[in-house]
Amino acid sequence: MGAAALVAGLALRVWFIVHAAQIDGDTLIYGDIAKNWMLHGVYGYVQTAAGSVPTLIRLPGYPLFLLLCFRVFGVDHYTAVMGVQAVADLATCVLAAALARRRFGGKGGMATLWLGALCPFMANYVASPLTETLSLLCVALAFYGLERWREAGARWNRWVWVTGFALAYAVLLRPEQGLLAAAVVPAMLWLAWKKNGAEGRMAALAPVAAAALCVVLPLAPWTVRNWRTFHVFEPLAPRYATDPGEPAPLGFQRWFRTWAIDYASSEDVYWNYDGAPIEIGNLPSRAFDTEEQYVQTEQLLEEYNQNFNPTAERDARFEALAEERIKADPLRYYVALPVARVVNMFLRPRTELMGVELEWWKWSEDHAQTAFATAYAGLNLGYFVLGGVGFWVWRRRGFGGEVVLGWAMMGFVVLRCALLLTVDNSEPRYTLEFFPVIVVWAAVVFSQGEGVRDVSESRLEA
Repeated sequence: MGAAALVAGLALRVWFIVHAAQIDGDTLIYGDIAKNWMLHGVYGYVQTAAGSVPTLIRLPGYPLFLLLCFRVFGVDHYTAVMGVQAVADLATCVLAAALARRRFGGKGGMATLWLGALCPFMANYVASPLTETLSLLCVALAFYGLERWREAGARWNRWVWVTGFALAYAVLLRPEQGLLAAAVVPAMLWLAWKKNGAEGRMAALAPVAAAALCVVLPLAPWTVRNWRTFHVFEPLAPRYATDPGEPAPLGFQRWFRTWAIDYASSEDVYWNYDGAPIEIGNLPSRAFDTEEQYVQTEQLLEEYNQNFNPTAERDARFEALAEERIKADPLRYYVALPVARVVNMFLRPRTELMGVELEWWKWSEDHAQTAFATAYAGLNLGYFVLGGVGFWVWRRRGFGGEVVLGWAMMGFVVLRCALLLTVDNSEPRYTLEFFPVIVVWAAVVFSQGEGVRDVSESRLEA
């Protein structure tokens, strides 16, 4: 059964690679950085007559992965990169299933393997060379390492280094993945404190400190490099992906946050600013509180569309417009819209890589796409419902006698949701990192009686 799940999962991922591969946007930025790093020894992404231009807009974790793939398979062989990602994604499924099996028994583990292997949302991102696939692997490996470390007595063993590696590489892939460490390291601290007597507690904290150090150490050379190259203190990556001295349109982005909810607005408006036209017809009615605001916004966009140049003066006018809207309804800006954006990231059909129309709900324009997107949204909701029910049952029954893993996983979800409340633009991929956790929780629904006991403790006793 396990082999069948992996074969089916591989077939699904190969289908996406053949029929839905996307090599554009951020993929090319990562690829340029990897090529310049490999060929010219400069962590940069633009080749000029004077040489490579250095950058710090992306952390080195994914460019390093691409560099290794380019060395083995050849420069710009992205199909090979996607093949490696397919294997990595199946490894994520195996790790999640192994964790579920240890906590909830064989039936739960098998259910998790099938749910992960046949999850089209995880599989889809295999066909897009971005950080998502490796980030999912790090999430699964971190929680599996935490569980194995707990089983081994929360002392020095190889699982300290496995967990530390997963946490460290997760941060090198995406800066917000520090939240994974923020959930796992306190759980390790609690386990080390609880499982050792008063005399041995200080010594037991050493492996926790080692895991935490693993997270910080890889960032040290990156921070030093940024200081030496750009004379700025930047241990991660800038929020708005700008190099030092490069302006960020903060006024425009603040104005965007006063009305944006759906992913369609990200593609039609947010990403178009600074290089592509923005049509006022693509803005929803909630973008204007008054007729005067509509006229001001229309004028701003008409001026911008003449040369696609986000000037400082124009940005200040967007800032003034944003300030007016925020003062008129602060609850909308600080609470309602952030929550709506996060809900949209959870529930919107995950068709952003599949060529489906952004306004997928317009039945009159394309019956087939609307039906497919609706079914896809239902499948996505089904995964989250299964995971939610599984966590609820697991929690009600006392986490099988061991609460740390359950609360560490929930802590990761809560922390990431809190961060997503601060994000400007809604993107469904920002909630993709929850799926390794969701499929593990869903195992409880399928595990019957096995899901209520501490399976790993029983194994140790035996």
